Amino acid sequence: MGTLNIERILNMYNYFDGAIITDEKGVILYYSNFRTDLYDLKLKEIVGKTILEIHPEMKEEDSSIMKVLKDGVPIYDHIETLTTPHGQEITNIYSTLPIIQNGKIIGAIDLSRCIAEGNQRKNIVLPKYEVDGSENLYHANDIITTSSKMKGIKQLIPRIANTDSSVLIYGETGTGKELIAQSIHTGGNRISKKFISQNCAAIPTTLLESILFGTVKGSYTGAEDRPGLFESANGGTLFLDEINSMDMVMQVKILKAIEEKKITRIGDNKPIYVDVKIISAVNEDPYGCVKLKKLREDLFYRLNTVQIDIPPLRERIADISYLTDYFIAVYNSKMNKNVLGVTEEVKEIFEYYNWPGNVRELRNIIEGAFNIIGSRFIQKENLPQYLISRYDRESERLEACNRNLSLAEKVELYEKRLIMAALDSSPSVTAAADKLKISKQALNYKLTKYGLKG
Repeated sequence: MGTLNIERILNMYNYFDGAIITDEKGVILYYSNFRTDLYDLKLKEIVGKTILEIHPEMKEEDSSIMKVLKDGVPIYDHIETLTTPHGQEITNIYSTLPIIQNGKIIGAIDLSRCIAEGNQRKNIVLPKYEVDGSENLYHANDIITTSSKMKGIKQLIPRIANTDSSVLIYGETGTGKELIAQSIHTGGNRISKKFISQNCAAIPTTLLESILFGTVKGSYTGAEDRPGLFESANGGTLFLDEINSMDMVMQVKILKAIEEKKITRIGDNKPIYVDVKIISAVNEDPYGCVKLKKLREDLFYRLNTVQIDIPPLRERIADISYLTDYFIAVYNSKMNKNVLGVTEEVKEIFEYYNWPGNVRELRNIIEGAFNIIGSRFIQKENLPQYLISRYDRESERLEACNRNLSLAEKVELYEKRLIMAALDSSPSVTAAADKLKISKQALNYKLTKYGLKG
């Protein structure tokens, strides 16, 4: 490590309460920890081992250290939940940077701060720093979640990122379809090439063809020699969002371009060969789109080599508070504030709200609250009126329903919600049963009883 000034690096990042420096193989060379109440480990128990040996439950693809050593790309504000040697579950926020010498990756610096111990979440304030590079695309580690379904998507991304196969993403508005698409691009061997995104619903059909395939001068009044998005994305990734909004004639042309790997500019007859990974997205059930003639069946099968279904936020109950804390951290940093969290009343509103706008809606609500907040906690009066009105109406409806329920029926409703939350934040039925402190057999019985899927 030679002239590397470790203390200077730590002083630059005094926001963090722990640091690890590794060599190019991930072997720990330096370890510093200011939270001995959580990690009461001696240097000799850490130095000389890899992070995977310290945390055997961690997979290599989930380790920010191993990913940075492989890709050479810094990872900022990555949140990960781990189990300490004492068996305590903690959640840390990490920033991991490669150490590069003469163009070669010789190690990594991993800085961490504990933001939650068990279920006790703390106020998060993100450090301020600039990220180099003109294109700040998302990576898989930017997916903030405790949901087992979303974690499954994170684990799938590196497996499909290095293939040329088409990917179809299905998710409601605001679930993060472009986040997933960018993560696939940056997780694969096309990362050094362009990622180009086009919302098909935002462009009239008459213009979409020229935008996608390009034009030659004189092909129509005002036309210039201009490459289309297929050409511009050559070697990289083209993301076609809301492809189900595209008319059937245009869908035929897209299908032909994908199958033949070539396009022809409008007004020209010379084919241009392109190497493009196609990622497309729909905001409606893709099978329903085919049935309703919104999506050609042959195009669907061509796009659907791999399908990713993003669950809506209302099905990711555990993620609501998790993302709330994260967005509070983001806007504390952006707006130079020190908001500590939300009140219990707001937490209840968030948990029972249906979130038709999903994660995007939650983020916008937090940002809006930051503009008018007058205390250290986001309160009901800081929320938009439409949200409060919907919640009040739903509360009245539920209260009216509950008045007619017996105690046993009310207990069953509460039990069902607890089971759904445990399933959402657990990788398996067994893990969910452990979290609920019941046997797997008992949980399977309750899943059948309530018509839930494990």
